[in-house]
Amino acid sequence: MTKKVKVALAQIDLAVGAVAANTAKIIDYSKRARDELRADLVVFPELSVCGYPPEDLLLHAGLRRRTEKAIADIRDAVSGIAVVVGFPEYEDDTIYNSCVALADGETLCSYRKQLLPNYSVFDEERYFTAGRQAAVFHLKGVTIGLAICEDIWRPGPVAAARAAGAQCVIAINGSPYEINAQANREQTARARVSESKIGLLYVNMVGGQDELVFDGGSFAMRADGDLCFRAPAFSEDLYEVTLSAAADELDIDKSRIDEPESVEASVYRALVTGTRDYVDKHGFAGVVIGLSGGVDSAVVLAIACDALGPDRVRAVMMPFRYTSKMSQEDAALQATTLSIRYDIIPIAPIYDATTTQLEPIFKGREQDVTEENIQARCRGLLLMAISNKTGWMLLTTGNKSEMAVGYATLYGDMAGGFAPIQDCSKTMVYRLGHYRNTLGQVIPQRVLTREPSAELRPDQKDSDSLPDYAILDPILEAFIEEDLSVDEIAERGFDRETVIRVLEMVRRNEYKRRQSPPGIRISSRAFGRDWRYPITSGYRFPE
Repeated sequence: MTKKVKVALAQIDLAVGAVAANTAKIIDYSKRARDELRADLVVFPELSVCGYPPEDLLLHAGLRRRTEKAIADIRDAVSGIAVVVGFPEYEDDTIYNSCVALADGETLCSYRKQLLPNYSVFDEERYFTAGRQAAVFHLKGVTIGLAICEDIWRPGPVAAARAAGAQCVIAINGSPYEINAQANREQTARARVSESKIGLLYVNMVGGQDELVFDGGSFAMRADGDLCFRAPAFSEDLYEVTLSAAADELDIDKSRIDEPESVEASVYRALVTGTRDYVDKHGFAGVVIGLSGGVDSAVVLAIACDALGPDRVRAVMMPFRYTSKMSQEDAALQATTLSIRYDIIPIAPIYDATTTQLEPIFKGREQDVTEENIQARCRGLLLMAISNKTGWMLLTTGNKSEMAVGYATLYGDMAGGFAPIQDCSKTMVYRLGHYRNTLGQVIPQRVLTREPSAELRPDQKDSDSLPDYAILDPILEAFIEEDLSVDEIAERGFDRETVIRVLEMVRRNEYKRRQSPPGIRISSRAFGRDWRYPITSGYRFPE
C-alpha cells in the first residue's frame, strides 16, 4: 500500500526581529497550507520565527522571551497539519540554531543544526553551539529527517538522518542569493542524496535583509539525484510536493520545475527585491535619486521604479557648466518615460558661494580634484536636504568598480541610505541596462552606448583616471572575489604595472568603503560583511 504525504514548502519573506509579525505569518501560511492545499505538513525556512540573520539581536534577553512565546503560540494555534519551523533555541547560556516539528499541540521532534558556517557572510559560531544528533519524526507512516542549511553542504548530517531511519530529509534554509547560487545548491544536494541514497526537500526564504537577498528556489530531489520540483526564484508562495512511500521505498512525485533565469535577469530581480524590502521594512514612503544622465543612475532609477512604483520615486537633475546637453536630455527622457516626479536644480549658485568662501584659503593654488569634489558635495547636500524634508530615502548610485578604486566622493555622490548597485561592476551595470530594456525600453539608448564620464571637468572621461572597464573589472574580480596575487592576475594576460596600480587603488580607498551605505550583495564577495580588509595597513603591492 502506498502512503502519501503532501508537503507544503513555505517560501516566504520574513523580517529580522519582527517575531510577532513572523509568527502571525507562519500561523496564517500553516492554515492556508491545510485548508487550500490539504497538506499534511508545512515547512518554513531557517530561523523563520526571528528572521535570518538575526546577528547580535540573538544576545538580547527580550528576543529569547519572544521566540519562546512564538513557538508556544504556533503550537497552540495550528491544528490539523504538522509544522516544521526554525527558531533560536536557548538553553541556559547556550543558543542553538534549531527547528521543531509540531502537530496538534504536540512536539514530534526537535533538531539542532550540526554544522555552523563561519565564512563569507556567515559567522554562526559567534552565536550558536553545534548540535550533535540526528532527529526524525513520523508522519502518516513516513519517517522524515531534519537538517538546517549548512548541514547539507558537507557529508555527515544527512547520512546520520538516514541511519536514524529517515526515508527523506527536509532541509530548511536561509541561503542568500549570489550569481550561480541555485546551481551550486542543487549540485551540493545531488552529492548528499547520492551518498546517502535518500530524497531531499529543500525550502529557502525570499526577500531582502540589509545587504543580503534571499531568492527562494526551493526544490525537491529524489534519491537518485533526479530533480522533481523547483520553485520560481524571488516568488513568495506555498509550493506543494508529494511524498509517496511503498514498503521501505520513498519516491517524490514529479511536479513543476521552473527554469533558471539568465544571470542578468536574476541579478536584476535580486536588486529589485532587495531595494523594495529595504525601503519597505524601514517604513520609507519613497526614494529620491540624483539622475545624472549616466548609466549608473539610469539603472538605479529603473530598479527603484520596478521595486516601488513610479509614484514612490522622484529624481533630481543637478546640472553644472560641465553637464552636457546630452545628459540633460537623456535624464529628462527617462524621467518622462517612467512617469516620475523630476526636478532640475542647477548647482552653480551653491558651488560659486562655496568656492568664494574658500578663496582666501585656496589662494595661490591651482584647481584640482578639490573643485570636482565640491561639485559632488553640492549635489549631495541638495539630495540629502530633499530626503530630510520629505522623509524619502536617498538611493546612492555608485557601482562596485568605482567603490573598489575610490572613484567616488565622500559626502558627495556616496551620500545616501542604500546603494542598490554597489556590488555590480560597471560592465554588469551595462548588462543590466540592456536587459531591462528588453522588458520595455526605459533607459535611453545613448546612455548605454556613450563613453562614461563623471562630467566634473571639461571633456572628462572615466578612462582619464581608470583603465578601461573591460580591463579594470576582471582585475578587480580576480583580486576581490578570488584573492589572487599580482603575479597570478598578470598571468591571465593583464599588464603587471596596471594590476599593481589597480590593487593599490583598492588598498588606499578602504576608508571610503567603510563610510559607504549598505548595498545589495550579488557576487561571491561584496564590500560589506564578507570583506574585512584593514584601513591602516603597511602591506603594499606587489608584495
